[in-house]
Amino acid sequence: MPAYALRVVRALEGAGFEAWVVGGFVRDALMGGAGHDVDVTTSAPWQQTARVLRAAGIEVHETGAQHGTVTAVVDGLPVETTTYRVEGAYSDMRHPDVVRFVEDVREDLARRDFTVNAMAYHPERGLLDPYGGQEDLGRGVIRAVGEPRRRFEEDALRVLRAVRFACRLGFTIEPATREALVACAPELAGIAHERIGQEMDGILASGRVAWALRHEFEVLAAAIPELAPMRGFDQKSPYHAYDVLEHTARVCAGAEEFTGGFAPRALRWAALLHDVAKPACWSVDEGGRGHFFGHPEEGARMAGEVMGRLAIERSTVREAQAIIRLHDLPIHPTVRSIRRMLAKLEGACPGRGEALAHALIDLKRSDAVGKAPKCMGYAAELDAMERVLRAEIARGAVCAIGDLKVNGADVMRERGIEPGPGVGMVLRSLLDAVLADELPNDREALLAELRYR
Repeated sequence: MPAYALRVVRALEGAGFEAWVVGGFVRDALMGGAGHDVDVTTSAPWQQTARVLRAAGIEVHETGAQHGTVTAVVDGLPVETTTYRVEGAYSDMRHPDVVRFVEDVREDLARRDFTVNAMAYHPERGLLDPYGGQEDLGRGVIRAVGEPRRRFEEDALRVLRAVRFACRLGFTIEPATREALVACAPELAGIAHERIGQEMDGILASGRVAWALRHEFEVLAAAIPELAPMRGFDQKSPYHAYDVLEHTARVCAGAEEFTGGFAPRALRWAALLHDVAKPACWSVDEGGRGHFFGHPEEGARMAGEVMGRLAIERSTVREAQAIIRLHDLPIHPTVRSIRRMLAKLEGACPGRGEALAHALIDLKRSDAVGKAPKCMGYAAELDAMERVLRAEIARGAVCAIGDLKVNGADVMRERGIEPGPGVGMVLRSLLDAVLADELPNDREALLAELRYR
């Protein structure tokens, strides 16, 4: 136990109260990876907690007094400290109608969501584990405390939390718990969108969203209803061996593989939503072959709508939209092709063109390995395109007018024109020539172009 948390426990117990470390710190410590976020639960009423800690020279903030919570700050680190409590009915399936403070830590643990989060630890008394959380850690399962349906009916967000914990820890969900979370998944409709967005962000950040799509799709589709049409959607295409859902799962898995498990946030969202518009854009030709004309553009629009609703950071939304919009863009291992790709990405997200170019290539690789076997070779072809991209970046990639070795003052001097739209038009024409590899981005060559043409 970190010294700063132990100081809180010792202060409370020195005043005659009981105190335990609880929650995620205990879970992660048992798995060998304890972090720095420590929560303490105590028999002391929150007013007494605040008084005792302040008397011990500890800074205290009354962050949730109505629920018995104060936050102690020791050596600049927070320790959330809460009075033992039980909760009444959850009329809104999110917040308890009433909180009642109790004197037995076991009653407090009984209200918690999953067994792996319902353990308490004390440096002398050891581990208190009334619901078998340590055994479930060993078995690799997420199991609800007590009756599963009741846990999810108390707080519908726990449905997504179960999936997030399973993804983060690499666990499965215990059968009775899974049955209850599937039954309660529709209740996510009553949860604030930003809370759903936080949980979905955590699921994607785990790198195991492919597992969640395959094993807990009912929950993800309840969180993001736009995903629901993917399941069982036959693409009727020689380029696709799977329905849209399985293809999407394979793309999400590919994004993790090709980035070594460090896929950027925007790439993870783009992998999940890159084909979200396919069912809406589907058509069949006279030969019975399926087509999805316009789905990258419509998918980018839908992704913006989904991510915006879930309160995902706006910069991430724009980046995900940019690579979704271009995920079917033909790219060739030529300077001209790579420069045009960079320019499109830079235009969509100024200052991010180079980083997004790598993300786009990883998305295209993942897309290729998620199609029919005959398409997988394209993933290797993209290696040549990435080599050209890296070489272009190394010599100073041209993505926008600001990257040119000449500026507006040069244009006005060499062409003898006044400030105005004409200056921008000339610079744009120079940029187009450089992007087309018709001119080098060399100052003397560009000045010569301004003088003599």
